[in-house]
Amino acid sequence: MSEIILRDDGRRPDELRPIRFQNHIAPHATGSTLIEWGNTRVICAVTIEESVPRWMKEQGKTGGWITAEYSMLPYSTLTRKPRDISKGKIDGRSQEIQRLIGRAMRSAVDLEKLGSRTICVDCDVLQADGGTRTAAITGSMVALQLAVQRLIRDGLISASPMSHAVAAVSVGVVGGRPLLDLCYTEDVGASVDMNLVMTTGGEFIELQGTGEEATFDEIQLAEMLSLGKSGIKRLLALQESVLG
Repeated sequence: MSEIILRDDGRRPDELRPIRFQNHIAPHATGSTLIEWGNTRVICAVTIEESVPRWMKEQGKTGGWITAEYSMLPYSTLTRKPRDISKGKIDGRSQEIQRLIGRAMRSAVDLEKLGSRTICVDCDVLQADGGTRTAAITGSMVALQLAVQRLIRDGLISASPMSHAVAAVSVGVVGGRPLLDLCYTEDVGASVDMNLVMTTGGEFIELQGTGEEATFDEIQLAEMLSLGKSGIKRLLALQESVLG
């Protein structure tokens, strides 16, 4: 049997970093959680607006909508990251990530059952050490389910519009080895970087894979997918446990 080489932080290749949720972190939000994923920390909060975007009214679309915003706070990285507002526009990476969060959350909800209201998901990165987008998606699902529970308790909806849960995780090839859940130093040194967003039914919502000045073959892809799927299963089970 070949020896398993541990990673710099002592993890096995198929091991997630420690993950913890602190629910109800934002008292004025309808649902919220602080997800601590290794040294990455993201506050995910959901608020409800009793209206829908104008484009839905103009197009005669019924039901509700889910939108997301994502930002990294100035002190979330080793060197200060200026706020987007100081540049007058959202940077391309933040825009890509918030669209991904919105797509992931919408895939989990029957928008007709939501009624004529908008769910706003806000993700603020307090500390970044790799995997902020996957932490934001995984945490947003917990915040969203807490918000749905609140809507039911308040009598605003009669039944849950949730069709499934969603979680996300990163995988990659570092030093020729496929690894699950890359921290920042691994992400920087990865020859292949991939993010998986999946449902409880094992279906893909998003699969983003890129060779960083490198290529990868079908065997490496299969290994990364296997690692990612096993990680997603553990994340979904963790979400379920913290939602009670």
